[in-house]
Amino acid sequence: MPTHPQSPRPVAAKPYSPKLRVLAAALAVGALAVGCSDANSDANRSKGRAAGVLTLGKPDGPQTNNSNPFLNTSAGAVHGYRYMIYEPLAMTNMIRPTDKADPWLATDWKWEANFTRVTFTLDARAKWQDGKPLTADDVAYTFELLKKHPALNGNGIPFDGIAVRGERVVLTFKESQFVNQNKIIQTFVVPKHIWQGVKDPATWPNRNPVGSGPYKIKTFTPATVTLTATPAYWKGETQVKELRYTSYNDNSAQTTALASGRTEWSFVFMPNYKQLFIAKDPENHKLWFPSGLGIHGLWFNTTRGPLGNPALRRAIAMVVDRKAIHVQAEATLYPEITNPTGIPLPAGEPFLAPEFKNATTAPDVEGAKKVLKDAGFTLEGGTLKDPGGKPVKLTFTDPAGWNDYITTLSIIKDNIKPLGIEARVKTQTAEAWGADLANGDFDATLRWTNSGATPYDLYQNVMDGALLQPIGTNAPLGNFGRFDSPEATKLLKRYANATDDATRTAAMNGLQKIMVEQAPMVPTAAAPIGAEYSTKNWTGWPTEADPYAPPQHTQPTSLEIVLRLKPAK
Repeated sequence: MPTHPQSPRPVAAKPYSPKLRVLAAALAVGALAVGCSDANSDANRSKGRAAGVLTLGKPDGPQTNNSNPFLNTSAGAVHGYRYMIYEPLAMTNMIRPTDKADPWLATDWKWEANFTRVTFTLDARAKWQDGKPLTADDVAYTFELLKKHPALNGNGIPFDGIAVRGERVVLTFKESQFVNQNKIIQTFVVPKHIWQGVKDPATWPNRNPVGSGPYKIKTFTPATVTLTATPAYWKGETQVKELRYTSYNDNSAQTTALASGRTEWSFVFMPNYKQLFIAKDPENHKLWFPSGLGIHGLWFNTTRGPLGNPALRRAIAMVVDRKAIHVQAEATLYPEITNPTGIPLPAGEPFLAPEFKNATTAPDVEGAKKVLKDAGFTLEGGTLKDPGGKPVKLTFTDPAGWNDYITTLSIIKDNIKPLGIEARVKTQTAEAWGADLANGDFDATLRWTNSGATPYDLYQNVMDGALLQPIGTNAPLGNFGRFDSPEATKLLKRYANATDDATRTAAMNGLQKIMVEQAPMVPTAAAPIGAEYSTKNWTGWPTEADPYAPPQHTQPTSLEIVLRLKPAK
């Protein structure tokens, strides 16, 4: 399922963001039976697991030996073990984005001059796994590495000045980094004494990674990567002594491994998870799929015929049944979108504009018909005609095999029939779909958005005129629907560069109004940062009652989770 921009995704799903993002049709690899033979003997092996071992898995197929932490396609990123080796300056919580980050390699950080300068104070105890101290030079070198090599700078941070002041590191920027502050402070650090000798860091496989974290690679195979705890981790002894990451070929094999206990921690899309997973061990088999501030939705190509009319887009948004999508398409795993602004709740509660605090996404067919009528659309013989008299016909596209998305499109197709809109669902290869999306060759398509510490990332991904490209020209960063709104672009820039909260709030409220009234895309579900896990051998997992981190093991906070786990009694 789609995960946050930086994590690869398993599923019947699609790469989620960003950055995350991910593996799509590649999951259909079937030639190599990686993990399949393991699945057959899962039950027996789980009984004999050594104490101190935690098993993890994902349905991503065989992996190449690459542990470059900056590359989202590396095995370290796909499995998520890069965060067990390399540590961040601070640990942020994506499901509680307004909470203060936890100090990690940095004991303190201070933003000044309207977020154009930040000073990090480092923890003097931190050291590398080879025993050398972790210093301000290492931190500055890491930021210089990202500045010099755009391929490694996945968040596109516009670094300017990078300076060392004793045991402090000072970063300066030409523009406010308010919207990027969490991305900057959660940057993980690499050792200068090792990386400075690398000829091309952007292609280096880094097969013997040395970090400051509590684990190092013990063995690597295309199917399984084993990490072992280092004897002298600077934060203290760890309870989990060994991490075993297995890559299964598909969702079915991964689900079997979870059900039998062979895998204790994973995230995989299971439409019938209650029967396949929970029922196998009701006492210990758990799952939790909270959301951050990213969503999935139906993106409109606003240059295509009647879709250029905001009334049509808004009317469609008004009749989409999010509850049906939540239950039928997403098996209740993806959190339901309950607010028309698209902002997921409860994570986005602090950002909701007053006028939308009590708004709902309950379908309103009669209200949608009135919006269309007022805009000059007519309903004749059960067919909706645009103001020019042409029947409104749409094609919805997505890759074949992305079953949750295809089901969602079918639901939307049925939802808009009462409006007189004829739609068809067309499937493509993931490659063809990706090309058409980037070039603007589609009517409407289901896709995820970016996510961040505020709804800015979501709205910027959908509405920013700075990302606008002509039809036929690749738009790699967003605004795939070619939404041309100078007002939205102005508000996004105002939000990013504001010097006070009142200005930011006003800009965010304006963006929500545009999202609701002009509907450049229809929010259909929140993007979960979830996981399945077992409490049979380990306790201390994050839960809805104790949401100290999103539970997904490809997120930076997976290290915090592992360090909190304790053997079950």
